[in-house]
Amino acid sequence: MIYLKTDEEIELMRVANQLVGKTLGELAKHVAPGVTTLQLDKIAEEFIRDNGATPAFLGYGGFPNSICASVNDHVVHGIPSSKVVLRDGDIISIDCGTHINGFTGDSAYTFCVGEVSPEVRHLLKTTKESLYKGIEAAVDGKRVGDIANAIQTYCETRNYSVVRELVGHGCGRNMHEEPEVPNYGRRGCGPLLRSGMCICIEPMINLGSKNVVFENDGWTVRTKDRKPSAHFEHCIAIRPDGPDILSSFKFIEEVLGDNAI
Repeated sequence: MIYLKTDEEIELMRVANQLVGKTLGELAKHVAPGVTTLQLDKIAEEFIRDNGATPAFLGYGGFPNSICASVNDHVVHGIPSSKVVLRDGDIISIDCGTHINGFTGDSAYTFCVGEVSPEVRHLLKTTKESLYKGIEAAVDGKRVGDIANAIQTYCETRNYSVVRELVGHGCGRNMHEEPEVPNYGRRGCGPLLRSGMCICIEPMINLGSKNVVFENDGWTVRTKDRKPSAHFEHCIAIRPDGPDILSSFKFIEEVLGDNAI
């Protein structure tokens, strides 16, 4: 069932999602060579709790940490570890969620660690741009397939591949609600977009093949060809006058300045 939110509920979701943005902004200060993904996880958990919320990912389905930290060829759901040390030239996708006032925030950003190759940086830039192409298509009266096709077309015409096994989703009181929001599909297909729907749009785009492998830890998903993957996510509300982005990359951009994607 798809739950439509009231204006008041959407504003509560905005609070949760803005806190995710602030948490990612705090993490942006610490993403650097020599830092472990577990250190980033601890920073995120402390920041979220200090702001009166709880980490939405911690314990969700048995997930052991507060953020997903996916490095290089890891697409999503990377488990933070003291053994994973960031190196110059890496990329890291950090997916983060908060729960506050009964509602959930969810957003993700892929960071560069030090100096990243132009080829990989362009992958990140294209993936982020495709997110906004998808958001532009998230209009009352259109369908989920219009979002999916906008993302797929933008990325595939630039010779990148779209992961099929992982999709965006509805969001609200629960982190994952209906409908699913794929990053590939046909225009005019799928569930109808209606004012009051809150969805997370999150393109997961690979430099090489679209094929992925699910690791034995039960969480981590990586590219089969071991080439890099990028991931950006916003939570939005469908409104009568157009899409309303509830999450934010502003706090990341304030930290990174010209180095932001």
